[in-house]
Amino acid sequence: MKEIAEKTVAIILAGGKGERLGPLTGHRAKPAVPFAGRYRLIDFVLSNCLHSGLSRIIVPTQYKSLSLTDHLDEWKHAFSIERGEFLKAVQPQGRTTSDLEPYVGTADAVYENLYSVFRCRPELDLILAGDHVYKMDYRDLIFYHQKKRADSTIGTLETNDLELARRSGVLLVDENLQIVGFEEKPQNPKSIPGKSDTFLISMGIYVFNHKVMVEELTIDAKNPKSRHDFGKDVIPKMVADGRKVFAFPFKGYWMDIGTVDAYYETQMDLVSLLPKFNIYEDKWPWLTFGKQWPPSKYVFDERIKSSFICEGCIVDRGEICNSVISPGVKIGMDAQVINSVIMEGAIIESGTRIVKAIIDKKNIITQGSIIEAGNMKYEGEQKEKTVITPSGIVIVPRRFNPEEEIET
Repeated sequence: MKEIAEKTVAIILAGGKGERLGPLTGHRAKPAVPFAGRYRLIDFVLSNCLHSGLSRIIVPTQYKSLSLTDHLDEWKHAFSIERGEFLKAVQPQGRTTSDLEPYVGTADAVYENLYSVFRCRPELDLILAGDHVYKMDYRDLIFYHQKKRADSTIGTLETNDLELARRSGVLLVDENLQIVGFEEKPQNPKSIPGKSDTFLISMGIYVFNHKVMVEELTIDAKNPKSRHDFGKDVIPKMVADGRKVFAFPFKGYWMDIGTVDAYYETQMDLVSLLPKFNIYEDKWPWLTFGKQWPPSKYVFDERIKSSFICEGCIVDRGEICNSVISPGVKIGMDAQVINSVIMEGAIIESGTRIVKAIIDKKNIITQGSIIEAGNMKYEGEQKEKTVITPSGIVIVPRRFNPEEEIET
């Protein structure tokens, strides 16, 4: 166990624009988006790393990274410098290019930071995404990779969701689970032979033998036609070249929080009667660090059903149903919050009705407002920026006042 930790460096990719999560990513990187009340998305992969004994972690960042790097600073006391542990947020360094251009793709993000990886002298590199929600002991993946004597191993999941397959890398494997075909985001994905309408997709989790990864990224960087992406270029080339690339079959819950619908639906599942994902893990606690809040307070006899009510909240006889109420939220008398996500520090004044909505941080929803698709009555500060998605989710973006202390 200790040997694996000493051999492996985890690289959590956190630099994408997160355009499909707009407007939630208007002022923050996607892995820093608040989730399940008191967490950030990146907390789940970081928790997996620590519980797996992996404590040498590099996080390449890029767009709107201030809130993410601030949050990573809050995590650092969980790492011991004396034991060689670290959690490093790394901005584009310009080591392989003449200027600090944005990363072109996922492979480019790692290639541009190979200097930081070299310093760790790893034998294995574990590439992860900072915006996925799942529970995995990465030691199982690494043991499997070593047993197969693979050059690279990919975490994979079977799914019947055609749209998810179209947004993912779709794999074909032989009887030994060696990958013989890989196609990134195909419009017409190929199903598993013998399993009609079932697809084997990549989870965006890769283990590489370090020397192999350096070789492949160096070749890819010199290819002017490459998009410099693991799924689009590096992995397909390795498969075509006969490299030993294997699929690691994962059994369990996994969600790529890449869209507003995925973000909303995952949180509604968390507050459901029988959630698919267990956030109350005794032996695998989900970790986060940050501001300490006082206990929540309920002023009168309230009506609360199937909801998270985080610390620091004050609820004044409001109705809360199937909702996530983040730390420091204030809910006024006779307000209704139904099937919604309310982020930190928001104020919901009396008589307000909020249905199927995401209210970002620091917003003030004034008395008597109605936030509901098809029934909007809202004159607040963020009215012009409010978005209603095709699926009927109302998003009130983060309130931003540059004259106030900026917290993202």
